[in-house]
Amino acid sequence: MPVLASRPYAKLRHVSIGVGGMGRHDLQRFIAHPDVEIVAICDVDEERLQKAGELVPNARQYKDWRKLLKEEAKNFDSINVSVPDHNHFAVAFSAIKMGKHVYCQKPMCHDVAEIRKLTEAAVEAGIVSQLGTQHASGKGDRTAVQWIKEGHIGKIKKVYLCSNRPGATEAYRFLGPRPDGEGTPPPTLDWDLWTGTAPLRPYHPTIYHPSKWRAWQDFGTGWSGDIGCHIFDAVWKGMGLSAPVSVHARVQESWENSPERRADTWPQSNHITWVFPGNEKTEESEFTVEWFDGEFYPPEEVRSLFSLSDYPAESAMLVGTEGALLIAHTKMPVLLPQSKFQGIDYPEIEERDHYHHFVDACLGKTKTESHFAQSGPMTEAIILGTVAIREPQKTLKWDPEKMKIPNHPEAEKLLSRKYRGGWKV
Repeated sequence: MPVLASRPYAKLRHVSIGVGGMGRHDLQRFIAHPDVEIVAICDVDEERLQKAGELVPNARQYKDWRKLLKEEAKNFDSINVSVPDHNHFAVAFSAIKMGKHVYCQKPMCHDVAEIRKLTEAAVEAGIVSQLGTQHASGKGDRTAVQWIKEGHIGKIKKVYLCSNRPGATEAYRFLGPRPDGEGTPPPTLDWDLWTGTAPLRPYHPTIYHPSKWRAWQDFGTGWSGDIGCHIFDAVWKGMGLSAPVSVHARVQESWENSPERRADTWPQSNHITWVFPGNEKTEESEFTVEWFDGEFYPPEEVRSLFSLSDYPAESAMLVGTEGALLIAHTKMPVLLPQSKFQGIDYPEIEERDHYHHFVDACLGKTKTESHFAQSGPMTEAIILGTVAIREPQKTLKWDPEKMKIPNHPEAEKLLSRKYRGGWKV
């Protein structure tokens, strides 16, 4: 069940960790809520910190989130974690242990083991939590969830997810490996703090900070880890999915055949297949969900259900016994064939701001849309896909209770990682 705030506040005292890029957007959304007071902000880049400080001149500024949590412990109620993936767990878990409400950017954590531990901690602490899948609060995704539950397309046979965003490969998915030599970080950036829990690598301009870190296994979770939570969310909720039975991945041959790249970067193209246990919404006792990105696309026969020429680059397609449902990312869903479903109108759903919904939950007024008890298991399945990516062409059996991959012990080593000295929480 979604978590309700344990006690009401007159005003939510909030801190923001990471205030550049997406973090700046997150900060602006929290500022926009009339019942939020930004107590403190934190960023390892002084230039970004100062720019954010102009938005909240009364907020105290920190470079090290650990210092902020220690010195502001009695001064805040909630936190948003908007830093690179590899440091999500350390910040969010530390805040939860303090009894603070947590809004965390997707994909929640870098590793499967971190996600499980953070999910359990949030539930045990009874705090309000929200994953940064902001479109989950939109009319499109919420309509799709309702339509799936209402069973308009019959029993679900198969699901196809894709993220083939134009230009994304060139902009965010580097070939690698990283260049030789070492650059000098800009004077405003604390590279040691930025690196945090990950191995301390030599700094290089343009390939890490800002925004480029997702290409590297040390810091990001690849394209499926980054975007998967958005595309999968309505499907997961609508179908009431549980942990997968197995996962398998194909990747582009150039990455698979390069030991240097496989040790450092994520591939530029992935095709992941999960096998899930069926339920009352599926045709069979097991069914598959497939993910496509980069050079891999959903099959033509699937895309042609809507349009081969105009198929949404980022979307989910559910194929059922009585029709299909297309959920284009950030758009309203479409029942297919459209001629069959002309009599079904969009439901009356109010506008909702994902960030403000979290604030209202912290103030005791509502329940969150993407609380960790709901979004944690989904993210766990998605990040299990990144384990399969690093072991391509192998079907990994998954035991969710024991958190084991019984047919591939080597892959189990990729469920967690060893933090750099001084960063264990």
